Amino acid sequence: MKSFFLFASLAMFGFFAQAQVSKAPAYPLITHDPYFSVWSFTDQLNQSVTRHWTGSDQSLVGLLEVDGKTYQFLGALQYPSTGIVAHAENNQPIEVQFTETKPAEDWMTSHFNDVYWNKGKLPFGKGWDNKWNTPWNTKNIWVRRAFDLQDFDIDQLILQLRHDDDVEVYLNGYPVYSCENCHTKQLKDYPLSDLIKSKLKKGKNILAIHCMNPVGNSWLDAGFAKQSRSTQSNLAIQNSVQITATQTSYQFTCGPVKLQVNFLSPLLASNLDLLSRPVSYINFGIQSTDNKTHKTKITFGLSSDIAKNEKEQIVQVSTGKKGNVRYLKTGLNQQKVLNKVGDDVRIDWGYAYLATNQAKQQLKTLSQSQLMSLADGKKTSSESSSTDYLVASWDITATKSNQNSSIMLAYDDLYSIQYFQKNLQAWWKKNFASMDDLLVRAAKEYPSILVQCKNFDKQLFQEALLAGGKEYAELCVAAYRQSLAAHKLVRGEKNEVLFPQKENFSNGSIWTVDVTYPSAPLSLLYNTKLLRGMVEPLIYYSESGQWKKPFPAHDIGTYPLANGQTYPEDMPVEEAGNMILLTAAICKEENSTQIAKAHWPTLTRWVDFLVKDGLDPANQLCTDDFAGHLDRNANLSIKAIVGIGSYAQMARNMGLKSTADSMQKIAQKYALKWVEMADEGDHYALTFNKNNTWSQKYNLVWDKLLGLNLFPRYVYEKEMAYYLKKQNTYGLPLDSRKTYTKSDWIMWTATLSDKPAEFKALVHPIYQFMQESPSRVPLSDWHETTNGKQVGFQARSVVGGYFIKMLEQRWAKRKKK
Repeated sequence: MKSFFLFASLAMFGFFAQAQVSKAPAYPLITHDPYFSVWSFTDQLNQSVTRHWTGSDQSLVGLLEVDGKTYQFLGALQYPSTGIVAHAENNQPIEVQFTETKPAEDWMTSHFNDVYWNKGKLPFGKGWDNKWNTPWNTKNIWVRRAFDLQDFDIDQLILQLRHDDDVEVYLNGYPVYSCENCHTKQLKDYPLSDLIKSKLKKGKNILAIHCMNPVGNSWLDAGFAKQSRSTQSNLAIQNSVQITATQTSYQFTCGPVKLQVNFLSPLLASNLDLLSRPVSYINFGIQSTDNKTHKTKITFGLSSDIAKNEKEQIVQVSTGKKGNVRYLKTGLNQQKVLNKVGDDVRIDWGYAYLATNQAKQQLKTLSQSQLMSLADGKKTSSESSSTDYLVASWDITATKSNQNSSIMLAYDDLYSIQYFQKNLQAWWKKNFASMDDLLVRAAKEYPSILVQCKNFDKQLFQEALLAGGKEYAELCVAAYRQSLAAHKLVRGEKNEVLFPQKENFSNGSIWTVDVTYPSAPLSLLYNTKLLRGMVEPLIYYSESGQWKKPFPAHDIGTYPLANGQTYPEDMPVEEAGNMILLTAAICKEENSTQIAKAHWPTLTRWVDFLVKDGLDPANQLCTDDFAGHLDRNANLSIKAIVGIGSYAQMARNMGLKSTADSMQKIAQKYALKWVEMADEGDHYALTFNKNNTWSQKYNLVWDKLLGLNLFPRYVYEKEMAYYLKKQNTYGLPLDSRKTYTKSDWIMWTATLSDKPAEFKALVHPIYQFMQESPSRVPLSDWHETTNGKQVGFQARSVVGGYFIKMLEQRWAKRKKK
């Protein structure tokens, strides 16, 4: 069998001229599922440590030695941090002053008098592991901590912080760090700028923190550490970065050598077997730029953090071989499968693999200090007993023709989810007895996989370009891998397709209905089996009798345990409308009523609830309640009305004429009432209470796409004209209460228009957000329209909703035929 890297040169240089994005808030490198997901959070690949989508370090390191000089092209290496202002994580209670009543505006400054504040000890908290020292049960807490500092031998200042939820941190009155709509379950390190470091004073200093916790558990702990920066100065010069739907490619100059690095995660939604494989390829192309021959050596390192949730956990490393594939694998000494739940967590069961089928590549383990020595151009021992990094290294002679080599990164999670008390494995395991077997096949099939991915990348871009223009196409490219990698393809006990998503950076729920709903256009376009794998488990939950309410559940648990709803609040009208609309969309795309027939009694139960409660909804949770719950929500009412109409459409296609006629009349009657109740003259209101409010009516898009025609066309046109007056630099606000927005809903709102210019006018600010956002995280769907900052959420599947314009175009073409 030929080495899989030999074919790569056919695609390494030049084919990215089209179908690509060159700027994003973060860059996908390894993207497979909510646990196996590594990103670069900076424009330069060697500017920062690579991270899991949650922001925790999962370090990839790449070094290229050229004629004895070493260049670092991937990742960053850092010395361990040393505490200088202790946190309380290690059972060291820290005395502080605090208040739960809003203080004066200068509360964070050094001169503020906090003598009348309460005394307490960090950490503050409620719930979690109950290891806090001072209870915190209110929505807000203000903390002042005085500390004495004499040691000014600080290269890099590090803030060490654990908070739940929103937080503002100050050093001697100067803002240090803030985060809205976010929390972290673990103490994290945040490197601070030299400007912030300059605010430290010899002697007494004040660390001041305001933390907000509107719901759920609470936690607050903080301190400072210092860290020496690496002395490595020979960074490769990055010339370009290009993202396509399935690949991210970088090009560097390393002295007289050009280096191309290509990350390929073959997420082809139409091919379930390939989509499920947790194997990424990294290809390295080397070429001399001065027509001379150069001796080069590549060193690639994979941190064992990829198999940990916490840095302190202990892993073991072993070697293996199957056929011509050799590998190193790492995982915890103590395996507790499916033992972690929640949002800000990483997998700590199963095994990560660094694999190759190339005889010249040496596989070994190195410590972080050894890798740092190599990066600094110093010689080091060839192997170590350390488990810090799995390393592959090999020699390549750089000539004027391109020389290529590749490695594989893989992850075997053993079991992926628990589904109603049954532990289930990933889909790929139905075809392979072990990861060894999969790696052999993956290496052999790389050439054909590369061609498939190249062709799909071009196809996706061209179809998106025709549907909505270049900026829209680039947004779809950026969204594709992120959306799919927020899911896990799992094999059910009856060989059924299960495709749960994790509600990333929100609450960690699994199979969340109001996350499935916005993400659905991508799976409707590329494989309805995936959407069925999101929808039918929720239906089963109701049909099994485990969920007894007359509307669908919000979720089926907290990822990866799907044993029943864990979210504390229901979304009655929201989820009933979502599930009926999603079922109708599947019927339309498949040109079949099979799924509706299979679950008709359940759908009927849900539509009866919408008929009763949907037209004028009571105060309840819905997907747009970021600024607070609403009663009489006009957009939620649209969802109910369109849901009733789509039920009527399915009934008619099933031959149930009387049912269809009855529900159609109700939907039409409700739509006319809606127009009257929501009318505010030149637009329609946020709620039926009116009061000169407005909101995006994105739920109308299904009236258009499904061809229900319940709402007069002038409703669309009036709303669109109003929206165009309300845009800010980075988008159309979600509604009149706040200036933030949801970019997935803007895409749906834009699709209401039949005029390309109007569609592009609403899409352009989202494109600007992607290009200019100061929040360097995997694409956030919730951002501020005035400054482009992330408000909350990142790396979520809902950006699959960007594909709705492409879906509209497909269905429109079919209708014409």
